[in-house]
Amino acid sequence: MMSSVLPAVTEELLREIKRVYEETSQVSDELLLGLKFIFGPTALYALDLVDQHAVTHLTSPSGRTTFQVTGSSGKLYTCYSSCHYCSCPAFSFSVLRKNDNMLCKHILAVYLSQALGSCQELTVSDKQMCDILLANEDLQIP
Repeated sequence: MMSSVLPAVTEELLREIKRVYEETSQVSDELLLGLKFIFGPTALYALDLVDQHAVTHLTSPSGRTTFQVTGSSGKLYTCYSSCHYCSCPAFSFSVLRKNDNMLCKHILAVYLSQALGSCQELTVSDKQMCDILLANEDLQIP
């Protein structure tokens, strides 16, 4: 589910969220507080994206996979959980340039939607996946 670039405490929190949600169909207040403690306001924005079912897991016949997240503005962002990257400007600025966040709301929404089993699944053609992976920002998969 998560890549090894996340700190161990973050990976453990996401595993615990998944475990508890599978058992109870809820996320406890303690786990929500843990998310807020680690990610600050990003956690709330990411949970909002999960609630809106904004995360789609794309797969192609060749076995390639990626995620697309419809942001709060309606723009579509491509997220690569395997290498912990998002195409949004906040990721470039806050995560890569300023280094004041560990990840953006879109990547966190990907991890949370996987943990909560709320990720939409969509199969695309190899050509569509190629366009997505080559960062054709104009391509939006329905």
